[in-house]
Amino acid sequence: MQGANTMFFINKKQVPADRWKDVTYGRIVCDFRPNKSEPNRTRLMVGGDRINYPEDCGTPTADLTLVKLIMNSVISTEGARFMTGDIKNFYLNTPLKRYEYLRLRLSDLPDEIIEEYKLNEKATPDGMVFLEVRKGMYGLPQAGLLAQELLAERLAKKGYHQSKTTPGLWKHKWRPVQFTLVVDDFGVKYVGKEHAEHLMEALKEHYEVSEDWTGSKYCGLTLKWDHKRRKVHLSMPGYIKRALKRFHHKSPARPQNSPYPHIPPKYGQRQQYVEETRESPPVSKADKIFIMQVTGTFLYYARALDSTMLPALSAIASQQADPTEETMSRTLQFLDYVASQEEAIITFRASDMVLTVHSDAGYLNEPGARSRVGGHFFMSNNDLVPENNG
Repeated sequence: MQGANTMFFINKKQVPADRWKDVTYGRIVCDFRPNKSEPNRTRLMVGGDRINYPEDCGTPTADLTLVKLIMNSVISTEGARFMTGDIKNFYLNTPLKRYEYLRLRLSDLPDEIIEEYKLNEKATPDGMVFLEVRKGMYGLPQAGLLAQELLAERLAKKGYHQSKTTPGLWKHKWRPVQFTLVVDDFGVKYVGKEHAEHLMEALKEHYEVSEDWTGSKYCGLTLKWDHKRRKVHLSMPGYIKRALKRFHHKSPARPQNSPYPHIPPKYGQRQQYVEETRESPPVSKADKIFIMQVTGTFLYYARALDSTMLPALSAIASQQADPTEETMSRTLQFLDYVASQEEAIITFRASDMVLTVHSDAGYLNEPGARSRVGGHFFMSNNDLVPENNG
């Protein structure tokens, strides 16, 4: 076994006295990632919630809106193409500014490790061993920022820099190439393959990088490029089916076409008032967790593809802190709606990329005298009435 000099076993008394409150735990995590070259993953993660890091840990990363904009930009730029890259073990092997400490149970370690490092001599009477962490590991709150700072330092030597106004957007000084960075995933727009190859070669000097020149998957989205017609289709095949299976929710006998209960207007009445809040008993702790899981599971899908879900998810989420049976009823209606609809596909067409906004608001139409605003914005042509895009 070849080590990376990330962690070092130490005696308990070697932990600095001023760092005892920061000693954290290790967590073994198993996962299945079908899109990766090694789908079966087992990792030792650091319990980051016990670490009190004194500096800022915020890592600039591209948000979903920026990802969509760069895809829009690819098809709107003559001759542009899109590819993706992935750095393997991006958070690992980055030197830490200060060492961290964790403890593990001796019983969780393989015999060969115990024998190699003579851990029976280092273990405490209660069967714990202590480690000093000197390089980046998954779970460390500062790991992402330190890894990106090191990446920025290395790429700067090749002429690449991150935008000062748009986090997660990187450009070259003169080459027609730019990319979004989401953790360790690169979404690269380029005009001329040699420019994208320059970026990949710059990364390969320091990292192990996988490439996909078809640009078919990024940030959980499946991308189908039609450069001849200058369109791109975004989808997430199988996501809805897997989510419904997770929540054991079957399709309703009668299709549900409304994601949330409709409040009909009272015609002839000058002012429209919100319905009075009906008394409804609170749900159990298990049902509360269920409601939170539903909103969390579908929020990314709604933001990425199906915006018709967003008002319903927003309304349910505003009640999930103290959910009632009425909240559960609305959650089940939302799941019926999801099960009744086809999986969403968004198509972007080439345009002049002029920002267009459609919005609307409802006044005092939510419990507690709250209002609701909604809408969407998109890139379209610079026309008097811009054509809907997406």
